[in-house]
Amino acid sequence: ERITAVLQGVKTNYDTDLFQGIIGGICDLTGKAYGQDHACDTSTRVIADHIRALTFLIAEGILPSNEGRGYVLRRILRRAARHGKLLGLNEPFLYRLAGTVVDEMKQAFPDLLRARDHAASVVKKEEERFQNTLDQGLSILHDLIQKLTKQGKTLIPGKEIFKLYDTYGFPLDLTQDIAKDLGLSVDEAGFHEEMARQRERARASWKGSEEKGILPAFKSLSETCKTLFVGYDRTESESGVLSLIRDGVIKESVQAGEEIDMVLDSTPFYAESGGQVGDQGSLDWDGGSVEVIRTWRPAEGLIVHRVRVLQGSLKRGQKVSCRVDPGKRASAAHNHTATHILHAVLRHVLGDHVKQAGSLVEPERLRFDFTHFAPVHPRELERIEQLANEWIFRNAPVETEVEPLNEAISGGATALFGEKYGSEVRVVSIPELSKELCGGTHVQATGEIGLFKIRHEGGIAAGVRRIEAVTGIQAYEYFKSLEGEIRSLSEIVKESPGRIAPKVEKNLKERKDLLCEIGSLKRELAELRGGDIIDQIREVDGVKVLSHRADHLSPEELREHADRLRDRVGSGVVVAGSENKGKVALIAMVTNDLTRKIHAGNLIKEVARITGGGGGGRPDMAQAGGTDASKLDEALNKVFDLVHEQMTVTGKI
Repeated sequence: ERITAVLQGVKTNYDTDLFQGIIGGICDLTGKAYGQDHACDTSTRVIADHIRALTFLIAEGILPSNEGRGYVLRRILRRAARHGKLLGLNEPFLYRLAGTVVDEMKQAFPDLLRARDHAASVVKKEEERFQNTLDQGLSILHDLIQKLTKQGKTLIPGKEIFKLYDTYGFPLDLTQDIAKDLGLSVDEAGFHEEMARQRERARASWKGSEEKGILPAFKSLSETCKTLFVGYDRTESESGVLSLIRDGVIKESVQAGEEIDMVLDSTPFYAESGGQVGDQGSLDWDGGSVEVIRTWRPAEGLIVHRVRVLQGSLKRGQKVSCRVDPGKRASAAHNHTATHILHAVLRHVLGDHVKQAGSLVEPERLRFDFTHFAPVHPRELERIEQLANEWIFRNAPVETEVEPLNEAISGGATALFGEKYGSEVRVVSIPELSKELCGGTHVQATGEIGLFKIRHEGGIAAGVRRIEAVTGIQAYEYFKSLEGEIRSLSEIVKESPGRIAPKVEKNLKERKDLLCEIGSLKRELAELRGGDIIDQIREVDGVKVLSHRADHLSPEELREHADRLRDRVGSGVVVAGSENKGKVALIAMVTNDLTRKIHAGNLIKEVARITGGGGGGRPDMAQAGGTDASKLDEALNKVFDLVHEQMTVTGKI
């Protein structure tokens, strides 16, 4: 970029044609010309740089999160969004620029085209999440200011400011602006001290992550001992014992009843890695045997077996016969190959933006995490399951070969982002479907898997979904359990299995009609018990406040009741409470003209606290619950004092 700036005869990288298209898009959104105001230009350049970085990161499969590279992405986005607010862009806008980045960069980076819609969707959702976070931060800041004011303090502690910044993304300068309006000051030095401490913690965590969890004994052994894995094509072998470790101490021998860690010179036991759990099985020798309960790789080249000595004594250097549990090995292989099929099918159905974000392969089930910006539609799930089973029924061959890393990647093999690979890698392929770098165990043909059934799909983080599935005998057992449930439902609703759905729909409609009728009667009863609502309105500091009790209403019915009360009040505050089946429901509503002075979420929080509950919400509407119905009247009477406190303390914000 610097060379480009020199060749094009411009002063900065941002003046080159690499950035001018993006900057032009920003100016179209802000209505501000570039090059006219230094502060505006600075914010524009920040946004241009950051949206370009965001688009490329998301195209590589990175998604916003609270740790690692996802946290870096999140902070970049929030910084760009904050600079947008400085330019008057208070609604989500960055997502509109993702397409501009793609248009500007697609010639040099054609892969961006496939991520165009995905990048825009991820950015928009994260912008909306950030706006909600800012609202939460503002509510917490209000509470903090109120508490400090009651204590007669005028300085907001740096630790509290940093918590708002770090947890809620609440900018320091916004805290300073609000504090200034209220005649308060902020501990800026304390804020920067907390920031420095966090950076130091992050550096220490990063530095120690490589060594974490490696016992000194294992680390020492990894420098002198190597275990040869021979289990890709067999489940039995003869091996020699290299080391015995108990409680981190190397032992010469162990006896029956002990649980120890063992290192062999070679092993057919697959060590836990790549999402696949380690093998289990047994080791035997003349006069003794052990049960292998776990196998893992604590350091490169070292495979450790956690064993329980069943009989006899075992010494270092002894020869043992290794036998992997064949049933569990086969089931794990079925599920691992099914995971590769699932990954490929997901990309086919949902799009090329799908990337693996984690996996777990056990003999009993498989779990696959993947990047996707929305819940998978039931029809899409059906298609995914159908295609996966079609590939299983084809009995397609599963091929494995070892080749140089660069050749594997250039040949189209999928590698996991962030994973470390050696110069030689193992490639697992299903021709015309899948090609991945993988060290796990697999079937020789897809037909061995038998059957594939998705049991659950759901979100586990922003932009990350999870599918849980079963194969083979586990899939058959799952279908059997579903069949049993259908039979039970058939008996309950007294209909044949094929007529259960219409019968349940009919019953639910009748129930809904009855609940509507009950709700209508409850609302009429509440109005009658309320008497003349207008007479209950009181003025507090020039604001009309109605605090009203209407028992036996559900939270939804109470909200509808409060809506009607708010309409009758016009401009003001409405708080309604209800006791229903021993529980307390509360709602607060503030008309839009008063939300800068009175915050419904803060108000309902204090009211609910009296009844032993909690809650919160937006400035204009908030709901809460409580457990002590005997305190409901006291809580509702407190509303007027709380409104007065907010008008006095935070009304200026």
